[in-house]
Amino acid sequence: MTGIRGFHGFAPHVSPLAYVDPSAQLVGHVQVGDDASIWPCSAVRADVHAIRIGARSNLQDGALLHVTYEARCAFGGLALTIGDNVTIGHGAALYACTVEDACLIGMGATILDGSLVRKHSIVGAGAVVTPGELIGEGELWLGNPARYIRMLSDEEIERIYCSARQNVVLGANYRAEQRPPCANIGHEFDRRALRV
Repeated sequence: MTGIRGFHGFAPHVSPLAYVDPSAQLVGHVQVGDDASIWPCSAVRADVHAIRIGARSNLQDGALLHVTYEARCAFGGLALTIGDNVTIGHGAALYACTVEDACLIGMGATILDGSLVRKHSIVGAGAVVTPGELIGEGELWLGNPARYIRMLSDEEIERIYCSARQNVVLGANYRAEQRPPCANIGHEFDRRALRV
């Protein structure tokens, strides 16, 4: 059974076109857009603020998303927003930040509270974006702490969209295979069907 559950009067709203792996956990005030995909062992915990995951965005295996609450000892009640066509890499951790459309967050990267990643940007694998940081449109950031490296090429930006498209197709295939055992899928699985 998929770990989708409400908390404190809010329940996740998942588009019927999205794919959520049965091992993923979605808690509280979560919104998942059309054709998004949430892969195995990801955790999306919107217990003290809201989390929005846009259309065609994907959280790879083990990604962690959380938010902050309003308190004297906290940064101050921040939601987490992921735009459309975003890929969040395996094991990445995002905390009360905003990632605009068509960004790629690398494997094991960490983005901390109050940070803003503008569209068409890449945060490299293992990078740590410190609280309140601003990553400009079309920029590549690497390292710990993460620092600006250079602007992205048009080809690199197109690859971000390609990653989103591939995950839409893959998510649709997973959804189809989770039909009841008596369902007739109508074709033998063919790896070529995953090409976009």
